[in-house]
Amino acid sequence: MSQEFNFYPPSVDDGWAVSQLISACPPLDTNSAYCNLLQCHHFASTSVAVRRQDELVGFISAYRVPDKPETLFIWQVAVAESARGQGLASKMIEQILQREACESIRFIETTITQANEASWALFGRIARRYGAPLASDDLFTKEKHFSGQHDTELLVTIGPLERSADTTSEDAPVSAVTPQRKEARA
Repeated sequence: MSQEFNFYPPSVDDGWAVSQLISACPPLDTNSAYCNLLQCHHFASTSVAVRRQDELVGFISAYRVPDKPETLFIWQVAVAESARGQGLASKMIEQILQREACESIRFIETTITQANEASWALFGRIARRYGAPLASDDLFTKEKHFSGQHDTELLVTIGPLERSADTTSEDAPVSAVTPQRKEARA
């Protein structure tokens, strides 16, 4: 099987496949197919889909934060089991950041639960690759926002990003990052 990946802005034609991919990637929260269609339609310029041959093997939904236009919020990162271990998630983020629509992005935000080691490792690599600090703070807490039914989601902020040709090096270190929590905000 060819290992060539085709990166492209998603379209509504990808919506159903995105739903199926996310369903196959626990612990990601599944959204309705309608939500995934909207992500592919409204956020195409800041999201990415990846196919290998005819199979959707990667998807990132992301958008500019409305009141922070220099901030890209990465909502979900999904990589099919058959495409894992090849640095696809990092490459997808780089693909988004290289687009004209993201030229002015200086910060990346996402939410991660404390136990999601794969996401901490991914965003740690991104922070190192772009020479940026990584900080985290509680955003949606288990008891207050999820009635005890979901782990606390930490808001992870990376930035300001150093945007140069050197930041896309495949030689960036890949060790895990331990989250550093900011002081609670008032």
